[in-house]
Amino acid sequence: MRINEALATLIDARLAGLVHDSVSEESGERGRHERFLISRLATGAVTMAMLPPYLLWRGVPSLIETALVVCLLLPVVAAIALARTGRLTTAHILSSAAHAGLVVCLAHLSGGSASPACMWLVMVPIEALMAGTHRAAILAAGFSAAGAVAIALMGPASEPLLGWPPALAMPIFAILAICHVLSLAIEYRRREGSWSDRLRAASARNALLLDVVDDLVTWHDRNGSVLQASRGAVRLAGAAPQTLLGRGMLARVHVSDRPAFLKAISDAALLDGPVTVQFRLHADVPASSEPSRVIWAEMRAHRVPLGADAASAPGQAAVVAVTRDVSEHYRHAAELDRARAEAERADAVKSRFLAVVSHELRTPLNAIIGFSEMLSAGTDITLPPERQREYATIIQNSGRHLLEVVNALLDLTKIQSGSFDFAPEPFDLRALVNGCCDLMQLRADQGGVELLRDVPRDLPELTADPRACRQMLINLLSNAVKFTPRGGRITVSVREAFDRVEFSVTDTGIGIAEADLPRLGDPFFQAGDPAAYARMHEGTGLGLSVVRGLVGLHDGEMMLESSVARGTRVVVALPLDCRGGPRAGQPVAIRTAPLPEAAAVPLLRAS
Repeated sequence: MRINEALATLIDARLAGLVHDSVSEESGERGRHERFLISRLATGAVTMAMLPPYLLWRGVPSLIETALVVCLLLPVVAAIALARTGRLTTAHILSSAAHAGLVVCLAHLSGGSASPACMWLVMVPIEALMAGTHRAAILAAGFSAAGAVAIALMGPASEPLLGWPPALAMPIFAILAICHVLSLAIEYRRREGSWSDRLRAASARNALLLDVVDDLVTWHDRNGSVLQASRGAVRLAGAAPQTLLGRGMLARVHVSDRPAFLKAISDAALLDGPVTVQFRLHADVPASSEPSRVIWAEMRAHRVPLGADAASAPGQAAVVAVTRDVSEHYRHAAELDRARAEAERADAVKSRFLAVVSHELRTPLNAIIGFSEMLSAGTDITLPPERQREYATIIQNSGRHLLEVVNALLDLTKIQSGSFDFAPEPFDLRALVNGCCDLMQLRADQGGVELLRDVPRDLPELTADPRACRQMLINLLSNAVKFTPRGGRITVSVREAFDRVEFSVTDTGIGIAEADLPRLGDPFFQAGDPAAYARMHEGTGLGLSVVRGLVGLHDGEMMLESSVARGTRVVVALPLDCRGGPRAGQPVAIRTAPLPEAAAVPLLRAS
């Protein structure tokens, strides 16, 4: 799951939890409103029902009796105000004032400060606290205190309304007060139990969500220290969540990436939007000898929606972050980069191929067409016999050159596609090397180059493809003759080294620059020649590429040493028995190095 999806899942779930909590809170608030309205409207209804019989019994009420009736009806006004405004605190304040006034009136009519009704003043702030808010409770306490002062100042009424003896009045008022407190306590405990259940359910949902999400969820303070971590730490870092607490996660971040990690935490704590950062993380490898492995992680951090003072307090989470492993994404990106580079290289090879092949084909074709037209002119142009033979030789050489170009292209294509006819068989290597040298002797003599041979008589029998070995040696000798100036020297050596045979071609030619050595063997590449169509030496640049492929078919090795103006040495090592070699056609890697100063260069050793 991608980081945005994981974070969206977490945020959506959290928002769902907040909505659920909001709905639950709204439901609880609505329940308190309903209980307040029902109790106050019931009190008003009872008062309205009892008022006519009371007036018939007492007649015209006194001032204190009128105040008593007003206090009984004031809760109805509070209920109406709550229904109109929705402000429960204001309604509780009005109800507490009416409650305190009612107790004052009852105490005045039942004995003053000695009345058992005075104990109900204690119930006024208790009821406001359990059913209302702290502000309503504070104001209710003030009303109760004012009521106590009023009872003391007013004294008992001259004509008590309730002439109950204290032995009867005290238990009645006390039992009523106890029942009222008990009902408030039961309702409070029920409400608190419901809130506790909802809190536990929300905590369980959040814990389950964090366990299901594969990504690591962490809570940080402003300094970047981890206050809490989810079980995703096991999947991401291979460590228990407790090991990431404090500076544990920072210690696992790569040293050079720690400033970016801390800056992201700091920015997220100050900004409203999310902050994303990528860094390297050292993750443990279970059941492995390696101490850790480095992965690429992406962290998306959000500010915890708390007040500035709370967020800056010690131990308070300022940032919540979701971290996931993006190593696979980095690998895909690297593969895309490699594929893009390979495509660009292929495009460059194609352009070089078109330039080289067009030049290599056009030059001999022009000679063939031109000289053949002169020979076929008939009686119009009379050519002496020696000139005709010269022209025929030029045509023949041009045709052979074209054939060499086409054969090189075909051989390279067959090797790369794995369709090269690889047929190993035992043969005499000394005879093959001498035959190749004899074939190239004429060309070396024409170029004024000395061709030397160092081929022992006791060479073992080699089991390989003789045609491929002959082509490898001829290509190497052809390059050596081509790039060795007149008066130079070429040496062909063959040696047995353990279970391999090594043959080398060393020349004293123009050499190759050290900057061009890594690209040797690439198709159509010619050292020191950025323009494929403007070359001092003819050739397609395929000879060394064909040799690489043929050496790879034999499971061999290849090394090239060269320096400018000092010459070049190419060493090819083949197993004595090549029948078990790979047949995939993958070209062997060429080990390159500058040509040593010593005249006698040690041969390549089998690995």
